[in-house]
Amino acid sequence: MLKIRIIPCLDVKDGRVVKGINFLNLVDAGDPVEQASFYSKNGADEICFLDIGASIENRNTMIKVVEKTAEKVFIPLTVGGGIKNIENIRDLLKAGADKISINTAGILNNKLISDSSERFGSQCIVAAVDAKKKNNGWTVFSHGGTKDTGLDAIKWMQQLESLGAGEILLTSMDRDGTKDGFDIDLLKKASKVLNIPVIASGGAGRLEHFKAAVIRGNASALLAASVFHFAKFSIMDVKKYLKKENIEVRYLNE
Repeated sequence: MLKIRIIPCLDVKDGRVVKGINFLNLVDAGDPVEQASFYSKNGADEICFLDIGASIENRNTMIKVVEKTAEKVFIPLTVGGGIKNIENIRDLLKAGADKISINTAGILNNKLISDSSERFGSQCIVAAVDAKKKNNGWTVFSHGGTKDTGLDAIKWMQQLESLGAGEILLTSMDRDGTKDGFDIDLLKKASKVLNIPVIASGGAGRLEHFKAAVIRGNASALLAASVFHFAKFSIMDVKKYLKKENIEVRYLNE
């Protein structure tokens, strides 16, 4: 089994890191460049940088912020938000991103996933899926969680894999910011049908939640925001806990 990655997520709006509950009621959580630099030096395996307002506001991701962040970060940087075409992806990679997270644009144009995977390599393409419980399954939302696409989340993730996505960033909108734990049922169903890594996102509130996402949900990586931004515990606290629970994690300088 590959070592589990711990990934802090920087949701950025108007140049600031923000965090809310169920994608709503956003509060300020700091400067993105400073936050990314701090996490890079303190145990993060990757940084996920999401410009959450870009798709709603129909604009490109803030290149300048990405460039400044990339200068301070010496671990893989995943960037998403406002991706519309191959040129956007190329510009972000040139600005210092290592991976590109595609959500809304991939829904509107499936070919963007396959074309970008073919051009830049599947390892560069992270397909982000914002899923919300509906009836007996989960539905995919786009545009920063504001539009119900009607797509079945499990089937959509299978399609994303077939299109060439290298991994799935799976966010439970129901659990986002609640600190009630990751959606284990959603993770289990996704991991069961996919052959690519699944990054668990949405709901981390206690150390035990990280363990459950790996052991019960079969997640390959664990993403969290508010518990790190507001110092409930550190990334190294999570790693030490998981290691104690016999879950292999990466340590600094590995």
